[in-house]
Amino acid sequence: MNQSNSIISNYRNLINYLPSKGWTAIVMMIAVLIATPILFVVSSIFIDAGSIWKHLAETVLTTYIINSLLLMFGVGIGVLIIGIATAWLVTICRFWGCDWFEWLLLLPLSAPAYLLAYTYTNMLDYYGPVQSTLRTWFGWQNYNDYWFPDIRSVWGAIVMLILVLYPYVYLLARTAFLEQSICTLEASRSLGCSPWQSFFKVALPLARPGIMAGLALALMETLNDFGTVKYFGVNTFTTGIYDTWFGLGEREAAAQLAAFLMLFIFTLIILELWSRRQARYYQNSSPQSHVPRYHLTSWRAILAWLICFIPFFGGFLAPSLYLVDLVIANAETALENNFFDLANHSLMVSVVTAIAALILSLIMAYGKRLKDNFLINASVRIAALGYAIPGSVIAVGILIPVGRLDNAIANIVEQVLNIKIGLLISGTILALIYAYLVRFLPVAFGAVESSLGKIKPSLDDAARSLGSTPRKILIKIHTPLMTGGMLTAIMLVFVDVMKELPATLVIRPFNFDTLAIRVYQYASDERLSDAAAPALAIVLVGMIPVIFLSWQIAQSRRS
Repeated sequence: MNQSNSIISNYRNLINYLPSKGWTAIVMMIAVLIATPILFVVSSIFIDAGSIWKHLAETVLTTYIINSLLLMFGVGIGVLIIGIATAWLVTICRFWGCDWFEWLLLLPLSAPAYLLAYTYTNMLDYYGPVQSTLRTWFGWQNYNDYWFPDIRSVWGAIVMLILVLYPYVYLLARTAFLEQSICTLEASRSLGCSPWQSFFKVALPLARPGIMAGLALALMETLNDFGTVKYFGVNTFTTGIYDTWFGLGEREAAAQLAAFLMLFIFTLIILELWSRRQARYYQNSSPQSHVPRYHLTSWRAILAWLICFIPFFGGFLAPSLYLVDLVIANAETALENNFFDLANHSLMVSVVTAIAALILSLIMAYGKRLKDNFLINASVRIAALGYAIPGSVIAVGILIPVGRLDNAIANIVEQVLNIKIGLLISGTILALIYAYLVRFLPVAFGAVESSLGKIKPSLDDAARSLGSTPRKILIKIHTPLMTGGMLTAIMLVFVDVMKELPATLVIRPFNFDTLAIRVYQYASDERLSDAAAPALAIVLVGMIPVIFLSWQIAQSRRS
């Protein structure tokens, strides 16, 4: 009997072991699939691009580097100041409207930077409402009577990017402030620190990891931006990649520019990790959800209200109201020009990508839970690189190898079957969704992994003791408990795909436009009234996960 029980036990262990090995192999396959475009771009450094690369290095490469550094520096300073200041005010201070600003300050995330660029250019143009109103008020006759800043410049691009990217720092800084121990802050006050001293000497250093993570995300999005810098005439690596590919027809040189841009990204990541190499951040007690707030009155309350209102007004309210006004003014034609076809295209690729990202994220997160070893961890880290890589770089990394694969398959079929076939993958929706997955899979994985990590391992052990396989445990036990995290993953990926412009612009199939593409095309032709309806649709869709995220934070604070 003991021998029989031993055999049965060994058999069950083998059954449980094999699926675990299977999960490891699948996670590694996903990592290879996601990393292939990135590795191809890196390998392009060793390809001889001929005289075109020498021409780029002698003419525009220095401009690309300087403008990219200026954007990173300006946006970095701006998002840090606005994000930290607003996060501290709504978390620690009490003033009129502070509870509303907790979620209103997140709304600029729903609008991509290129929408603000198009909207503000139209608003601040010579014949726009702002300058027209100023001329009426002050009696100015023409442009020579006054000076008005030119928004189509590097500094204009910096302002647009700051207005939509500061929520990254705000969100993570506010979360860090909420998680800080009240005992730590009270200890600093008891030692004679003023509120400002407590902020600079205690709260700010403790929140540094979250703040730096938010800053890194904002700078990565800055380097990824294409629509804003292209519209403002600011030459950066993203515009250079597009111009080199489509303007000069040099794919290898475009790939090398993409590799050069990746050096910026990796340098950014390494510097952030290096800056924290010896830093450790601990709390002596659990965080307190009901942190006593400073009640602001008189001019301090007004100043705090203005500090919170101005970024919300500039990043969301003003451009949204202007788009609504344009849509109403052109109500008869707002939904024409294939609006519903564009919406259907955007909806289709967004839904398919979101579902695929969720499935792949579940596989990766659960595989890491089953076998938390070096191979799994390395595979997960590789798969998570995509979000740090700009869409234009991913597009280059996909189109060149996929094009070569298509040509190889076509040659083989023609030689063997004497049949000519077209491109199977290049220029198809499949290639476009692949690019989206490479770019946004880490977004879904972060939400899924966080949700899965809250499930106690004892549930897995209990289910296995009853004979359940890992696949059944995931489907019947974990999935119902992860509904919130899975919904968050789907919404975040859905909205990111709706807003994505660089990858869509390069990879989309012929005659397959999305809302983002049509907004870009109309704005490039100075037809913002026609672009208003698709632009407003993107903003409205983007508000859904932002409001949901704000609600989740509010619920966690009350619990």
